[in-house]
Amino acid sequence: MDQTEIFEAERPRLLRLAGRVLDDHAEAEDVVQQAWLRLDRAASGDGTGIENLPAWLTTVTTRLCLDRLRARTPVPVEDLELDAGGAWARPASDPADDVALADMVGVALQAVIDRLSPRERVAFVLHDSFGFEFATIAAVLDTTPAAARKLASRARAKVAQPATDDALADWEVVDAFMSAARGGDLERLLELLAPDAVVGADEAAILVGTPAAIEGRDEVAAFFNGSAQAALAVFVGDRPGSAWFHRGAAAVVFDFEVRDGHVRRITFRADPSVLARVVRRDGAARR
Repeated sequence: MDQTEIFEAERPRLLRLAGRVLDDHAEAEDVVQQAWLRLDRAASGDGTGIENLPAWLTTVTTRLCLDRLRARTPVPVEDLELDAGGAWARPASDPADDVALADMVGVALQAVIDRLSPRERVAFVLHDSFGFEFATIAAVLDTTPAAARKLASRARAKVAQPATDDALADWEVVDAFMSAARGGDLERLLELLAPDAVVGADEAAILVGTPAAIEGRDEVAAFFNGSAQAALAVFVGDRPGSAWFHRGAAAVVFDFEVRDGHVRRITFRADPSVLARVVRRDGAARR
């Protein structure tokens, strides 16, 4: 295949990558288009071939994403380095870790990972998740293997022992629970449920087929394990929840009661007065 054919074959994956990192489909489309323009310029440059085009496209796309993320968020001084001219400069890195990480460790750990500096995140994920040698990581970060090892160690400590103020918000608990349900992660469901967790339902929900009651952590976890594939994140009034939609309208809501970082109760609701208060949420609208 020529470069154009390879790019078109890679485009869906690149869009998923950029969309996951940026949490914005329009921006993802723009970034992937920029990657294509860079490929076109490289192909018309000095004629030097790209040895591994999919890897090259991944690197270019993720670094373009990282540029946009850094434009959104101030970078801590500790994450900057002095360049040759004595000015503060951001070190180069590859944020492909964000993409695989969301699939591998789920919403709860991602909430902690998001608090790492870019360099800590790169070192931690490339080494702990993908097994890259520190020499390779050092080349990506333009630092020494010893420094890369220290960055990974520091990140690992933060992930293993998050600070007290890193306790999950209610929406993080709800989203982690729903992610575990869709992924069939029974162990994670059990972690997120309170020992006395229960499921209930209003009369309207029972009429459309939801269970009237389920009691106990094990029973609730077993019911949700591998289920709720089509449920979407919502607000029920001012509370985070999830819901099944039909023709664009909420049909059944999962109304969560979260206390001390654990799900205490989930109530299926289909009463029209409740459904009228349901609003879709995503990204920045989670809080």
